[in-house]
Order: sequence, then structure tokens, then C-alpha cells
Amino acid sequence: MTGQAFDIILTHERTDFDALASLLAASLLFPEAIPVLPRQMNRNVRDFLALYKNHFRFVAPDDAPRGKVRRAILVDTRAANSPKGTQSDTEYIVIDHHVALAQANLMSEAHKLLPHAHELWCGPTGANTTLLVEKLIEHGIDVTPVEATLLALGIYEDTGNLTYASTTSRDAAALAWLLDPTHGVNLGEVNEFLHHPVTDAQRKLLQELLDACEFLEIEGHSVIITMARAPAFNDELSTLAARLRDFHEPDALFLVVDLGDMVQVVARSTTDAINVGKVAQMLGGGGHSRAAAAHLRDVTLETVRMQIEHLVRTHARAALTVGQIMSAGRPHTLSPDMSMTEADGLMRRFGHEGFPVAAADAQGQETLVGVLTRREVDKTLGHGMGDQPVRRFMRTGQFTVHPDDSITALRRRMIESNWGQIPVVDANNAIIGIVTRTDLIKLWDESALPGRRTDELAARLRRALSPVQLHLLALIGREVDAMHYDVYVVGGFVRDLMLDIVSRRALALDVDIVVEGDAITFARRIQAKYGGRIVEHRRFGTAKWLLTRPDAPVDVAALLNGLEGAAPADLPPHLDFVTARTEFYAAPTVLPTVQQSSIKLDLHRRDFTINTLALCLNPDRWGELLDAWGGLTDLRAGLVRVLHSLSFVDDPTRILRAVRYEQRFDFAIEPRTVELLGDALELLDRVTPARIRHELERILQEATPEKAMRRLDALGILRQIYPSLSMTATMAQQFIDLRACRQAGDADPQLAEAPIERLYLAILAYPLRAEEMRALQERLGLRVETRHLLRDLSILRRALDRLADPATRPSQVVQILDQVGPVSMALLPVLCDDPAVLEHIRRYQAAWQRIQPDLNGDDLRRMGIARGVIYRNILGALRMGRIDGEIHSRAEEEAFAQAMAALI
Repeated sequence: MTGQAFDIILTHERTDFDALASLLAASLLFPEAIPVLPRQMNRNVRDFLALYKNHFRFVAPDDAPRGKVRRAILVDTRAANSPKGTQSDTEYIVIDHHVALAQANLMSEAHKLLPHAHELWCGPTGANTTLLVEKLIEHGIDVTPVEATLLALGIYEDTGNLTYASTTSRDAAALAWLLDPTHGVNLGEVNEFLHHPVTDAQRKLLQELLDACEFLEIEGHSVIITMARAPAFNDELSTLAARLRDFHEPDALFLVVDLGDMVQVVARSTTDAINVGKVAQMLGGGGHSRAAAAHLRDVTLETVRMQIEHLVRTHARAALTVGQIMSAGRPHTLSPDMSMTEADGLMRRFGHEGFPVAAADAQGQETLVGVLTRREVDKTLGHGMGDQPVRRFMRTGQFTVHPDDSITALRRRMIESNWGQIPVVDANNAIIGIVTRTDLIKLWDESALPGRRTDELAARLRRALSPVQLHLLALIGREVDAMHYDVYVVGGFVRDLMLDIVSRRALALDVDIVVEGDAITFARRIQAKYGGRIVEHRRFGTAKWLLTRPDAPVDVAALLNGLEGAAPADLPPHLDFVTARTEFYAAPTVLPTVQQSSIKLDLHRRDFTINTLALCLNPDRWGELLDAWGGLTDLRAGLVRVLHSLSFVDDPTRILRAVRYEQRFDFAIEPRTVELLGDALELLDRVTPARIRHELERILQEATPEKAMRRLDALGILRQIYPSLSMTATMAQQFIDLRACRQAGDADPQLAEAPIERLYLAILAYPLRAEEMRALQERLGLRVETRHLLRDLSILRRALDRLADPATRPSQVVQILDQVGPVSMALLPVLCDDPAVLEHIRRYQAAWQRIQPDLNGDDLRRMGIARGVIYRNILGALRMGRIDGEIHSRAEEEAFAQAMAALI
């Protein structure tokens, strides 16, 4: 194109994703123009292009054409290095959301700000990409999945995932268009490149900045200023600012670095009370109220530090108190005996999201006993339980704050109580107002509670796991940390670890590894690095990493690098990765709807507090115990407690799990939980047979299931599952006898090899009548093998009198026992101790079942007997005659056969 006129698209140096996405969008809107990359780009942008540059028309600076520039299109900037070929008549189009024109859209106004612009596109959007995506929508220009992903990166990055104060509804609308399934945005890649790992140079500088942190308290806010000299540093600082902010969690952070030729300031804020954009603007830079930057020349670090502190002290607003944000005046309170329907009416009438619940004493003095929120009301009414009293579903407690308490104290109180509405009381404990999460919407922090890390916990990990298992967990922690995610082992494994129990799941490393991010993206990343196979379940955000499949081998050398004596055989069959999620039950007993969430909310969806413990695997938090819902307290007290009052309503199978945990650990179900359990019993009728059977089988797989079964009987749970089902003392002893028989040296192989839960179920069903047994089979959706076993036991039970009679002929015993399988006969001695019955079974197994006549069908044909049903009758009669000792030879068989044939 040398010597020809052409159009060109440019953006600013140190390009971020918003600028690169703007470059792409402009190239789609102006297909005849050449999009030229800048020479300096942020590292995550460079890495993205290293993977996907072939999908775009971008041209490197040195490859740009030579000739006359007819039109230059500048995106996300008001100025760019003028390319060779620009002349006085070159037209400019400037597309820059930073330009503030107020209400003026006239070109005359535009030229006052940008004299070189012949055309100006601007608007109040959080991301420049949004301006261009709106044009793509307007002109009906479609995008490919890779293009849509880059455009989404641009909007997400420059709006802080739609959280910066500068974000507008236009940004959200543009992003919604991109996220339509037809465009195929890869959110895994978006997350990958927005949370890019730090480089060695960044890590070194980060440590210097951490060591240099200066902590200030200004107007009740925590402010950090940190400085360092790094003249050779040429990477972005924004990543380090994010790391520092996450580490110390200040209200505002100012990172000041001397890069040799200039001093760069990167500022972050978590509160509108400190507008870092305004501070940066006064330093000669700019940005948003929550994120900003500035570049200063010919100044010292100390001078900049003094300027920053002065500006913050001058412009920061004082920290708020509870009294300033609360709804003053005595709030409406609910009586514990009021119905949920009445409470719903009050919430609708006054528009409140929650009410304190107060009980009056004999003198009429009200005492706070709890709080009821819109969530409990909506779920209860949705389940058709509006006639129930408030006391059944309220959150119990007496959590309050005072008007002069700080917002930090209020947050702490909300986290401690898990209440979204906290009553405000005066010095006499009289309620004078209420403060809600809505009042804190811009300040509320859902981060996890402080963790606990002890040498004892690390020792328990070493006792519970093999070296290979420990190595794998540490490796996962490092790999997830590189993606800027947090990762935890959760649930039963951590519970057992705290109880110092080496469980079966620990031996196989069969644990849930929860990623506070995209678990499937992580699984794909680790598979690409180490091999194996990934099985995904996108609906629930889970991935199973298969490690021992011959058709998808892992790179054992890389995976177990540095671990002496480790072998492929030491690897677990698989590891399960789960995206942190929350759940919503639209109706009782149905499976939940899920969505990605935080680790805290992921733990809250679990069944009992003792299963809400999480152990962090990130390197800098290795061994930290997260206990957001009081699990450790209940674990130490030996209590099984549900997390909320609708837990059993949401999932009635938790009723059976509560008993299983109680009996396994010799705990007690907490009294309120027992009450809630009893109230929800009828909901078991609406649970599918397969889910009920699954929970029963898990109980029957316990070491001593008779204890749990007796407890299920005492609580009325077995009768609710099926009216004739019970667990007697006799059955409990039969459970014990069964285990003894299976463990005996001369144990019947049929008994020892059958699944023990199937045998236990047979013991439970054995006393039932035939029609009851059939109904139980349907209620539990029993498998074919179990149905056959129950049928066989029903036959044996009906025939017990004949089997117990010594006068019963051997052939009659054989006719009975031929109908049943070997497992039922092996189990019968556990159910019946009659010597005559057991002797008949012994003789049948030892001899009678193998006795057969000498003659067969061919012999009968040669004897001239016509074929037909008579063959079966003759051969059956011959066998019975042999068994009873009435026929002794082949000759006698032939005579008997001829006689039977003559009678036909």
C-alpha cells in the first residue's frame, strides 16, 4: 500500500483491554481502516494476543502501511502518536468516553476540547468499548465468539466487573448483548485474563511495597500509603494495587513508585468517602472514584506522599456511624405467635425487608428474641405454610447495636449474627431504630471470616493423608492461586479432620475441592498442564479430573515432581473440583437452582453447621480454617444443627442425614433442629423413591447402622417412609449377627460378597406381609437384585412351618428351596434359628439340590414318548423320586417314565 491513501485506527500506549477491545470494535465498524497495535501493551493484553491474534486484523506498528493517511480513528484516547503520512487535511474521528461534553453534542463544542477532531463519539460510560458495541448493535454487525470475548474483557476490566462507580446501565446493556448465547463469550477466558498471575518482578516489588506500607487513620477511615523505587520496572502496577488492597483491606490505598523517569501513583478505594479519582486529578492524573492513577515528573517520592496525605485529609468525608444511616424511631415488631401470613401482610404494608421479633413479659415489657426477614417469609409462603407461627422460622437471638457504633462494628455484628436487620438500642436497651443491609449496600463486605491456622491442624493433615495426597493438595493450591482464585477443601473431610478421624474419603482423597471462581476453567487449565481427563457438569459448575485412565494418562513426572518414592499407583482415581455456588429451592423436595457465588454462601447451602468448615489451600493461606457458620463450636459441643429454619423443608432427606451424623459421631441433634425435623416429616412423602433409598443405604453402610435405625424408628421417620416399617430390638441384634456371620472364617461366600446394605434392607422387610413388601419395594424404588432377595425371603417366610416339620419329605423341601436364590438361604440363619429349618437348608445345599435323574429328554424320545409338557413332568417326578429315595436305578426310572406316559 506504499504511496496509497488509507484509513488507520489507533489507541494509546500501555494498552489495556478496553483500548484493545475498542480497536477491535472500530475495525468492525470501519472495515476499510487498518487497526494498528501500539508498541507498549499491558502484559495480560500481550498474553491474550499471543493466543488469539490470528483471529483479528491487528497490524504491528512496524507493519503499518506507508502513504497518505486519509482518516485517523482514535479510540479510548484523545491523542496518539501521529503515524507517518498524516497531513493537514487528514480527518480525525475520536471515540473516547473520557471526554465530558455535558449536554453539548455540537461539533463546535467538540472542537473546543479536541481541535483536531472532525468527528467525536463520546458519552458517560464506564468503558470505551461500550460506545462501540452500541454502534455494532445499531448497525446489526455480528461478532465471533473470540471477538465477543475480547469486547467483554474490555467492558469488564474498565468497569471493575460492573462495580466501579462510573459504571452505567449502558455498560450493562452492551455486556448483556455480548453475553447472549449466540455470541459465545468464553467467561472462563475472561476470568483468566482479568486475574492474571504476577511476574517475578511484580512479586519482588509487591514484597517491597508490603514492607513499606504506612497505615493512617483519616476521618475514621483506614488509609495505606506505600512507596518504592523500581527504575527497571516496566510492568503494570494495577495488579499490585489489587493484591495490596486484598491483603490489608484498607478503605483507601495509594501505591507510589519511582520508575526512574517519573513517579507513578495508583490509587484504589472501597468507599465513596475517599474519592481517589479526585485526588489523582489534583495530582495531574485522573480516573474513577474507586480507581485512579497519575504520573508525575521531577518530584520526589516523599513530596508525592505528602501531597497525597494532604489531599486525602482535605477531601475525605468523615466515617459514618450507625446513627447516621439507621431508620430512626421505634420499628414495628412482630409477636412470636403471629402467623407467617400476618407477618407477610405487615412487610407488604410497610415495605420492610425484616422485622424484629419481641416477646412481652408479664409486665408488658418487650424483649428482643429474634428477627424475621423477607427471605423466610417468602420461602414459607411458597411452601404453603403461611398458617405457621413466626417463632418456627425466625432467626433467634438478641443482636443489637448502638447509634454511635461504627460501620465496622455494625458489619461485624451482622456477620456474627447473620442478620440482615439489626435493631438499634439506646443506653437503656430500648429499641430506637433499625439498620439493614440495604443501608449498607455500598459498604457491605461478604468476605469470609478470619480463619484459624494451627500446627495441630497441619499435623492432623499429615496423619490423615499420604505424602502424594498432601503434595496434590499443595499443587492445586498453587495452581489455583496463579489464577487469582481461592480454593478450599470443604465439608466432611474437614469435619473429620477436626475430629481427628481418618475417614474413608481421606484414604481415597475423595473430597470436594471448592474453587471460589470457575472450577471448570481451572480443571481445563490443570489438565492441559498435567494430562488426565476432565468430565464436566456445567449446570452445577463441577469438574472431575480423572488421573488413572489408561486412555488419558497424566504426566506423572511433572505432577509428582520432587516427591521421592512416589509412583503412579499412589495417585487417587480422581479429584473433584466444584465452583463455589449458592442454591435456591423453588419448592420443597425438588432439586435446587444453583448459581456461582462466594465460599461463604457455598458453605451456607450445606445441610448442617458441622459440615460448613473449609480449609484453605492457597499457599499464603495454607491450613487456614474458615468457620463462617459456627461449625467448630457445634463440633466441639457434639451437636447436629441445621443452618436455617427451612432446611428440612428445602430438602427433607436431610432428616435422615441428621440421624446418620448424630449416631456416627455419638452426637446429639440440637433441640431446635429436632423440632424442625418433626415439623417437616410429612414432606418425606414428596421425596422421590430413589433419594429416600439412597439416604437409607448410606445409613446402612455405616459401621453400626442399627443405632441409627433405632433412632429413625423412635423419631417416627421409618413410619413416615412406610407405615409398616420399624426397627425392633430383634432386628438390631440380627444386624449384629449378620456382621458376625460375614466376618466368620467359614462365612458363606454368598453372604460375605453381597452388598451389606441390601442384606440389612432384607432384615427390615422380612416381617412384612407379601403385599406390604411389594409396596415397600415401590416406595423405595428398590433395585432388581434387592427385589429378588425380598421375594425369596417372602417365599421362605411363608414356607417356614413346612421347613420346620421333620416329617416334610425331602422332595417338598427341594420344591420350596428351588424357588429361591442362594443369598436368601445364606441369610435365613440370621433370621430364623429353628434347628429343623436350618438342617433342611443344610441338606439341600449339601446334597439334595444336586440330585438329578439319569434319564434326559433324548432318552424319553428314544423310548417312544411323544414330545411335550410331559417331558418336564416326567423328569421332575423322576428327580423327586430320586431325592425321596423311591427310585434307585435307571431301570426303575424307565419303568416309572413308561407308566406316566401310559396315563396320558
